[in-house]
Amino acid sequence: MDVASLLVQLVSGAVGGNVAGAAMKKLSLGTAGNSIVGILGGGLGGQILGMLGMGGGGDAGMDVRSIVSSVAGGGVGGAVLLAIIGAIKSAMAKKPA
Repeated sequence: MDVASLLVQLVSGAVGGNVAGAAMKKLSLGTAGNSIVGILGGGLGGQILGMLGMGGGGDAGMDVRSIVSSVAGGGVGGAVLLAIIGAIKSAMAKKPA
């Protein structure tokens, strides 16, 4: 894992978090919250894909395959983490009956 692919994952995670926040209004944390959670999710998603052998990086450098896998892993990771944290936040905000 090199720095360039990590940066691609973090940026695509921020984009994925904001896209997911726009698509799921009830789970949105606001632009700043979506971006922060997306960045974290992008980094985690990219690292998980790398551990599974599906991520980019390695000795090949930044070829098309590694860029696409970094963008996909980062974007999906950001969206998934936003959905999880948004659902937890929404569940905690509900008042008991």
